[in-house]
Amino acid sequence: MATRPPETGDSRAQNGLLALLRNAWRSLTSMRTALILLFLLAVAALPGALLPQRSLNQRLVDQYFTDYPAIAPVLDRLGFFDVFAAPWFAAIYLLLMVSLVGCVLPRTFEHAKNLRAAPVVTPRNFARLPHHATATLDVGPDEAAERIRGRLRRWRRLETEAGSSRTISAEKGYLREAGNLLFHLSLIGLLVGFGAGKLYGYGGQVIVLADGGQFCNTGILGYDSFQAGLRVDGTDLTPFCLRVDDFEATYLPDGQPESYRAAIGYQTTDDLNAGRVDQWRPYPLAVNSPLRLDGSRVYLINHGYAPRFTVTFPNGQKRTGEVQWQPVDATTYLSQGATKFEPPGITDEQKRRTSQLAITGLLAPTSSGGKVVTSVYPALRDPEVAVDVLRGDLGLDDGRGQSIFQVDQSKIDSGQLVRVARANLVPGQSITLDDGTIITFDDVRQWIALQISHDPGQDVVLVFAVLMLVGLGLSLSIRRRRFWARLTPTEDGTRTVVEIGGLARTDRAGYGEEFDRLRAHLLNISDTDGSDVDGPITAAKDG
Repeated sequence: MATRPPETGDSRAQNGLLALLRNAWRSLTSMRTALILLFLLAVAALPGALLPQRSLNQRLVDQYFTDYPAIAPVLDRLGFFDVFAAPWFAAIYLLLMVSLVGCVLPRTFEHAKNLRAAPVVTPRNFARLPHHATATLDVGPDEAAERIRGRLRRWRRLETEAGSSRTISAEKGYLREAGNLLFHLSLIGLLVGFGAGKLYGYGGQVIVLADGGQFCNTGILGYDSFQAGLRVDGTDLTPFCLRVDDFEATYLPDGQPESYRAAIGYQTTDDLNAGRVDQWRPYPLAVNSPLRLDGSRVYLINHGYAPRFTVTFPNGQKRTGEVQWQPVDATTYLSQGATKFEPPGITDEQKRRTSQLAITGLLAPTSSGGKVVTSVYPALRDPEVAVDVLRGDLGLDDGRGQSIFQVDQSKIDSGQLVRVARANLVPGQSITLDDGTIITFDDVRQWIALQISHDPGQDVVLVFAVLMLVGLGLSLSIRRRRFWARLTPTEDGTRTVVEIGGLARTDRAGYGEEFDRLRAHLLNISDTDGSDVDGPITAAKDG
């Protein structure tokens, strides 16, 4: 007798590794693991809902660091201020994707196989079925079989013969398996659409001044912040243009916002390609009414104010600056910012760098009055600014990025920037510096913040989400039930002993009533005969 050769150390290690990988894959793709990962994903998303996120509002993150200086750095190292981009969140999400696909695909094949399966053969003992009955009919086997076929016309049937007996197996409710198949396939399609959106989608925010400000989606340089998908480099964006014609914000008496509405015009890709650059399509943009065009969505998410200053230099040249200032109080829209100027006509590099101006301070849309300026209402009723004028090297041309809302504090600390004036101004008032430079507070203009999102997988996700609900509805509402009949002729061949049985493949009630109707039609036996519905019945009835 042949003997199996002993395994070497390398082969045992290889087999052990394969067994470990096989068991790990089975555990990962089990329904239990998928549910656990889904629960972990929900728990991991909680910090993103409870804590401020950098991708949504950097100002709130900075405020959190100010309010909780001890715990904020720890949370930052753990990635709690950018949860949905954290490696640990991506790991859970990736494992869930793999688990769902590995769990759903085998079940999809199983449901596809069940959808084509033939009815099971007739059981030997009908008395073990939850629904069964027996009767002797005064008809031959052929007529009894024809009666059953006529009643089970829409059922999937299988007929067999065993000796003198004839059996009929029937099953109905295969659409339930179609619903299961549709649900699982739609779930996979949903995951694919969601992944495609993350790969080829992008989004960003941009601030556009009202009363004629424009934005064109031609490149990432036009955005204030931009988040690109893994396969997006920002060089092939779908072009379209927006123009903000007007903006109106209404507030309740206590200062709570009631509505934000922006009258905008837009130009589609076809308009730009056709050269219709002077034609704008109007659209009333509101908070809950985004603009959808060319596969992108434009949302109105915020607004604010931009003070306009005019600087008249000693040589008579003028420069006007109008830059958005950042709200620091969401209730009253008290805003802070910095409007920066570079003196014209100076060719000396050193003198030009040390003569730059910055107007920093606070803007109150409805000023409280007095020496300390604050805002008492968010609407633009009585604007006033409290400004510091700084002169020196702002670092505008040193190649380093800087915030548009403030100046570099280190330059103030080092003396490179010096405060040369401080004043409270209302529109139309001016302040004169020591060198004769005049700074005039002209007016205040509103700006709106737009969120632009492009997700090529959104239509796919929507379609498969609807199909998934349809499949789920079919699988929950349709009952899979089975019916069997055995026809045995009597010794004289003139009568037929008919045994019938039924079984529902779900726990839903209702098949008992359907079986009673089948029994009454096929055996001419009803509940009024005094028979037990589910018990065995032996009776001679007219054919």
